[in-house]
Amino acid sequence: MSIKVGDKVPPGKFGIMTEAGPGGITTDELFSGKRVAVFSVPGAFTPTCSARHLPGYVEHAADLKAKGVDDIACFAVNDVFVMNAWGKDQNAGSVKMLADGNGDFTKAIGLELDASGFGMGIRSQRFSMVVNDGVVESLFIEAPGAFEVSSAEHMLENL
Repeated sequence: MSIKVGDKVPPGKFGIMTEAGPGGITTDELFSGKRVAVFSVPGAFTPTCSARHLPGYVEHAADLKAKGVDDIACFAVNDVFVMNAWGKDQNAGSVKMLADGNGDFTKAIGLELDASGFGMGIRSQRFSMVVNDGVVESLFIEAPGAFEVSSAEHMLENL
């Protein structure tokens, strides 16, 4: 069963690149006392994710913050080095690039995607959500193969 509006985000930890190298950030550190726009992609450097999904959040970061979002975070079932490289490639300084390397958080929220047929193993479904002080305020899960409701533009319309 997947997470839903009104649920508290389960405890977990993401990998994040720091000045000193690979580090971590807990869900409490990420969400406590803040309103965070979070989106997840099936994989860094994949076509839709790189051409439209992440760039939309980078482009609309100021608009999201103007509507009361404190932070913007992107995560994928990739390692911290890949997420860091992808963030640099996309000039995504306004977006926290988080690694769910083993898919633990993805599994905890019930939004895993079996991409084994593409040689990618278990990944995250494409979705976005607003988390307000650790509680899911809104959640937009894409249909398989779609890119509509998890976009930055759709989130802006629904804030």
